[in-house]
Amino acid sequence: MDSKGKILVTGGAGFIGAHTVVELVEAGFDPIIVDDLSASDKTLLNGLKELFGREPKFYQGDCGDAKWLGDVFKIEKDISAVMHFAAFKSVGESVREPLKYYRNNINSLISVLEKMKHYGVEDLIFSSSCTVYGQPDVIPVNETAPFKKAESPYGATKQMCERILEDSFASGYKIISLRYFNPVGAHPSGMIGELPVGIPNNLVPYVTQTAAGLREELTIFGDDYDTPDGSCIRDYIHVSDVARAHVQALNYLKEKKGEYFEAFNLGTGKGVSVLELIKSFEQANGSKVNYRIGPRRPGDVVKVFADASRIQTAMNWHAVYSLEEAMRHAWNWQQKIATSK
Repeated sequence: MDSKGKILVTGGAGFIGAHTVVELVEAGFDPIIVDDLSASDKTLLNGLKELFGREPKFYQGDCGDAKWLGDVFKIEKDISAVMHFAAFKSVGESVREPLKYYRNNINSLISVLEKMKHYGVEDLIFSSSCTVYGQPDVIPVNETAPFKKAESPYGATKQMCERILEDSFASGYKIISLRYFNPVGAHPSGMIGELPVGIPNNLVPYVTQTAAGLREELTIFGDDYDTPDGSCIRDYIHVSDVARAHVQALNYLKEKKGEYFEAFNLGTGKGVSVLELIKSFEQANGSKVNYRIGPRRPGDVVKVFADASRIQTAMNWHAVYSLEEAMRHAWNWQQKIATSK
């Protein structure tokens, strides 16, 4: 079967990138992965090999290195679009090391845009985040909500990146920015999933590692927020639903003529508290999670979940996996990791 085109996937060895690579292959595209492995290792690349029965096409390097990235474009002739996932993404770490985040997240996008322009590539799917909204006044939040002051340097970099995209698209790009809420879970096959390096920054891998006995306990950061149970509320969406949205967005983008930029929320539209997520995990898997309540964490938004009607209307995309399915898939992945080591 002929490929529908080469898609450069920056950060493709990471959690969301690797799941999107699976969806791209299944949709008939030829993904080219670039990743410097600073926030991952080759575990997910090996999982992709198991799924595909062949090595994924992979270049190790920093897409913020313009010369190196140009060499990839030169070698892989006829790249038709870019999906840009490569970024540091920990809210907490960004508070501690803001300059690291500004340098990496912004410079890498500029490098990608410059090389796209040089090699005549117009189509870009950008990995954004609901953190661009700060603490929104109206929930569920839709794409017309103004950007409020970011609660973290990570969120600020995503706001700045979207501003760069808004200022740049009219010079010859077609761009969709996908504002994720909280991707969780793992591929239903159990071959790939979320694999943080060191101490997890995201909630679900910390939950699974605690349930597996790898961590003594999980700390919930605050139980005195203005929410029904006092813990923060988020919109947890299965990573495979997020990945599928990227392919639908790419097909949608390819139908557009001329310069184009639009942002879309990616979420379920349902707010779930941290305590509710833990309870869902325990019920889905019959495993207990040892947790304690700790102080609030700097940079955390109290409550946010999505109005995803724009992408539902434009692309007929809907989240199909439940939270319980996401928790089962995450636990299956954790158990696979444990047995493979």
